[in-house]
Amino acid sequence: MDKNYQNKSHAVMAQRHEAKDSLDNFPTPPWATRALLEKILNHNDFGNQSCLEPACGAGHMSKVLDEYFDKVTSSDLYDYGYGENVDFTHSFYKNESYDWVITNPPFKLAEKFIDEALKVARIGVAVLVRTVFLESIGRYQRLFSISPPSYVAQFSERVPIVKGRLDIKATTATGYAWCVWEKNLLKEPRLKWIEPCRKELEKQTDYLEPLSSSYK
Repeated sequence: MDKNYQNKSHAVMAQRHEAKDSLDNFPTPPWATRALLEKILNHNDFGNQSCLEPACGAGHMSKVLDEYFDKVTSSDLYDYGYGENVDFTHSFYKNESYDWVITNPPFKLAEKFIDEALKVARIGVAVLVRTVFLESIGRYQRLFSISPPSYVAQFSERVPIVKGRLDIKATTATGYAWCVWEKNLLKEPRLKWIEPCRKELEKQTDYLEPLSSSYK
């Protein structure tokens, strides 16, 4: 196979970026959210707890959270036909008004989302980020040196996230991890790995087009 063709193919597979004025809509495959709840946060009893998803998009993560939590509130800055229209970074929600905040925020706003989420959540915060998010001197100084996560849970298999849709056949060269802050844990940050679990946690129904809803 031609080397130039190989290089171009890999470059396309590795890309995950948008124009500055785009909506940054990259839906999270539902199995990746189940992996957080079943492999990392499974010591929690979500059945009587509340959760806020403040970057809900079309509701792909929110619907999974609803499988576990007693109450899930969903919102997004843009109207995708699901949840409330809220600018989460402008202190819309009261401090400690939810047990958990769990989300996949726009990459360029991830720090602001984390700062706000740590105020809103009573128990903990979990944010799905590209693994490269852990890099950066500036981010270390602004965030990690001040409010380090309880642990970082790195996916051992790739999570294929593509713009604007879920795609069961998608591939990616981008690594992802969950950054988790549990407020009752005062230990030094830990690195965990999420074992291969896509086959175990994925459902064919996850890839059906979500119905529009005013779900909160």
